[in-house]
Amino acid sequence: MTISLQHGAAYAVVYDLEFTAWDGSMARKWMAPGEFKEVIQIGAVKVNESFSPLETFNLLLRPRLNRVLSPFIQQLTGVTNLAIEAEGIDFEDAYRCFVGFADNLPIVAFGRDDLVLWDNIRLYGLRDLPPMPAWIDIRGWLMENGIDPRGMHACDVGPRAGVPFDGHTHDGLCDALSVAAGIKALMARGARRPSVGLETIIP
Repeated sequence: MTISLQHGAAYAVVYDLEFTAWDGSMARKWMAPGEFKEVIQIGAVKVNESFSPLETFNLLLRPRLNRVLSPFIQQLTGVTNLAIEAEGIDFEDAYRCFVGFADNLPIVAFGRDDLVLWDNIRLYGLRDLPPMPAWIDIRGWLMENGIDPRGMHACDVGPRAGVPFDGHTHDGLCDALSVAAGIKALMARGARRPSVGLETIIP
């Protein structure tokens, strides 16, 4: 589902993924049997050159392998099994919708969510998909602008830049909006605009 907010020339798409997880799966790096990072939500906001929001995008996805969400991820994200059953679509359809929404604009995330998309493509053995847009990981950019990203999540970007968080933390769309708001706030204080090719990889 997309919602238009205002008019203007689009510069990039800020997005955030939520994916299956269990209590302790992050510490285990999803290495326990049957643990996969299956995407369950794609939230995104199309922004102009000042990172003001133009249009939002929000989809729930049905995981193929772990069809029942853990209590842990339901509490963390607010995405429930009932919501997935009622509104969720298959990853392949959601991926095509997301790439169509991006419309060749660079996709901007806190971290390497592009790798999670690739992992799902490989996990499901998908072929003949539209290419993923160029990606920007803003963690290095944040460090350049005085914010150490280590230990942070996407939902922390706005508050660390002085913008209060609005909504449910670890909700894909709310987190994407927080990232965009944080970037906008830092740019208003003189930071250069994030762009493709200027990423610094943070382990």
